[in-house]
Amino acid sequence: MLKNTLLALALLVICNAGRTQLYITTNGFAGFYSKTPLEDIKAENNQVFAVVDVAKKSLAFSMLLNGFVFPKELMQEHFNENYVESDKYPKATFTGAYTDDVDLGKGQEVTLHVNGTLTLHGVSKPVATTATLHLTGGVLTGTASLQLVPADFNIAIPGLVKEKIASKIDVHITINCKPRNK
Repeated sequence: MLKNTLLALALLVICNAGRTQLYITTNGFAGFYSKTPLEDIKAENNQVFAVVDVAKKSLAFSMLLNGFVFPKELMQEHFNENYVESDKYPKATFTGAYTDDVDLGKGQEVTLHVNGTLTLHGVSKPVATTATLHLTGGVLTGTASLQLVPADFNIAIPGLVKEKIASKIDVHITINCKPRNK
């Protein structure tokens, strides 16, 4: 299924490369953090595929959930087997757009509003957040943060560990995309 998504995103890039200014990366960053009085949980994924179409003001992300690395191997195992069920739901995706007019040619960081759909654990939900974009030396850098509620994506937290996992998970995204021309 991931291969199909990556193939579709790659075809989008190839088909539109001559008509629009696309920026892509295959090594974007996604990290999530859960802080409770009993335990802090942190995981990071440096294999995020992202496409930003500045002409159409659209963006798409895709990542394998088993690409998240935890400080403790047992946490990683529980995350993949018990919570996100990465064998059954191997990836998370986001497709969205921003409506703000952005002039990236000035070399300044621009804050914008992003709306889209996040699909995680087989559930698709609308997401709205703010993000920043900055174009320097031909590299488009983007950052965004949001909070996710596991229950919104049918991710069950067993009562035994409920106090160790925050009810809202902080998610941070950073991408450094290079232009895809012609």
